[in-house]
Amino acid sequence: MDFKSLVITRQSDRSYLDRPVEKEKLAEILECARLSPSACNAQPWHIIVVDDPEMKNKIADATSEKILGMNHFTKQAPVHLVIVEEPANLTSNFGSWVKRKQFPLIDIGIMAGHICLAAASSGLGSCMVGWFDEGKVKKILGVPSSKRVQLIITLGYPALKTRPKIRKAIDKIVSYNGYGN
Repeated sequence: MDFKSLVITRQSDRSYLDRPVEKEKLAEILECARLSPSACNAQPWHIIVVDDPEMKNKIADATSEKILGMNHFTKQAPVHLVIVEEPANLTSNFGSWVKRKQFPLIDIGIMAGHICLAAASSGLGSCMVGWFDEGKVKKILGVPSSKRVQLIITLGYPALKTRPKIRKAIDKIVSYNGYGN
């Protein structure tokens, strides 16, 4: 499918079929993540693939919030990709300091976008999850305390059809040659 069609069909899926993700599809998605651009080619990420059902359920429990009723869908997803921020290289770190921007976080966002679009291209659904108990996730996966788990992406076959996108009008988010023009 063309790129715009891919973007239109990609959504945050919060309901998955009880069907495993093929290793070949997962490998292709991970390769797309690996090829993502990053500031100064720092590649400040490590991806932990969690596909063991027992381990995946423990991670899902760390994303669920009973009081707010959040993220209970994560147990349905057969794969969780846990994104750990790694140290950037010297030039990226220097640029972050000089420009007061967190280039590693921007880079992780770009890489996560590649993962989600690659998943959609493979017929899989995905959802980026930022609400989770980072300490629990680190403990379950043996992530050193000095590292940050920035994001978890669920992957699986979506149980629901693509929803229409509700977005702001283009003139509300784009201006030319100046802010608000």
